[in-house]
Amino acid sequence: MELTTLWFILIAVLWAGYFLLEGFDFGVGVLFPVIGRDDADRRTMLNTIGPVWDGNEVWLLVAGGATFAAFPEWYATLFSGFYLPLFLILLALIVRGVAFEYRHRSDDPSRWDQAIFWGSLVPAFLWGVAFANILRGVPLDADHEYTGTLFTLLNPYALLGGVVTLALFTLHGAVFLALKTTGELRDRAVRVTRTIGPVTVVVGGAFLVITQFMTGVPATWAGVALAAAGLVGTLVATLRGRDGWAFAANGLAIVVITFTLFGSLFPDVMPALDPANSLTVENAASTPYTLTVMTWVAAIFTPIVLAYQAWTYWVFRKRLTRTETPVAH
Repeated sequence: MELTTLWFILIAVLWAGYFLLEGFDFGVGVLFPVIGRDDADRRTMLNTIGPVWDGNEVWLLVAGGATFAAFPEWYATLFSGFYLPLFLILLALIVRGVAFEYRHRSDDPSRWDQAIFWGSLVPAFLWGVAFANILRGVPLDADHEYTGTLFTLLNPYALLGGVVTLALFTLHGAVFLALKTTGELRDRAVRVTRTIGPVTVVVGGAFLVITQFMTGVPATWAGVALAAAGLVGTLVATLRGRDGWAFAANGLAIVVITFTLFGSLFPDVMPALDPANSLTVENAASTPYTLTVMTWVAAIFTPIVLAYQAWTYWVFRKRLTRTETPVAH
């Protein structure tokens, strides 16, 4: 396998890991005003992701850094053409992170709760908009520079992609809360799962089918089928009270959807409306020496990072109840 192809796959893995882990963080934040009926509920919800949310965001940093190092042309075009949406995502993540840290220090946490909600909803929606535009293709000139406007990115297909990721991450947060809480909190999370699950299946299925007919290859139809099976499995497991299986099935759907989208994209990394101006894994890649060094670094340090994060999740695997949540001073 060529190093350019290998790094395209590794970047897909990083994005899949980010959406899998950060996805339930976004979902918990979006569900703050829905499931959290009072301050004790919301503190319990926050404590379910408190030990892991910052580690989950590391996947985004690594994905961005890997893209910059392995495919600098892709990185430059993406961050210049999508500057405003990516800036809004970054701003929302900063606001949400500050709210996580300062909520318990405030006498009136309601404003921080609003910050957590919007800081979760905005990225959950805009990531779908951004990736849908990449799949659809954007106007690039011969120098691979973006020539469109903000409104070019707000097309119906991209907005549908945003709705899909928002619904998918909200569902992921609901099944995560059902897995990590007890009592009334868990019951509410289960009810949300039963409500939003069918909606996610419909909009997600529509988006994947449209993508397949627009950009997909025959091999990626298997991914569409597997993703649909994962979403349906999430609902079935929830109805049977199998919270762990529901979370695993929804996580599988997120990972498969991500790989299916990257599979539809390959060998392009940034398709242009004029195919002659598209960025591919070949014309956007770094030198072979750079990719070789990166491969050795990834081979050494990736298992260490994965082992540490797995240990963190194992340590904080216990379900939480309202009685175990410290009372705010």
